[in-house]
Amino acid sequence: MPCVSADGKPTKSGIATLTAIKNGASTAKTVSEQTGQPMFKVRSGLRELVNAGLVKQIENNYSLTEQGNDILQ
Repeated sequence: MPCVSADGKPTKSGIATLTAIKNGASTAKTVSEQTGQPMFKVRSGLRELVNAGLVKQIENNYSLTEQGNDILQ
């Protein structure tokens, strides 16, 4: 299941990933633990969210961009 829909908006699993990051998850492993999603799904979802400009990646750590944070408001 993709994390970003064709119109560029996060899907239900994308929102779950963004929420986990907002709540302190900063690695694929901690996002997986908080969302209950398998690691392969979290990694592909994080790539989609980075490409959509909703999440930024620095090495193996993830954080919300201003746009990603605005979606959760």
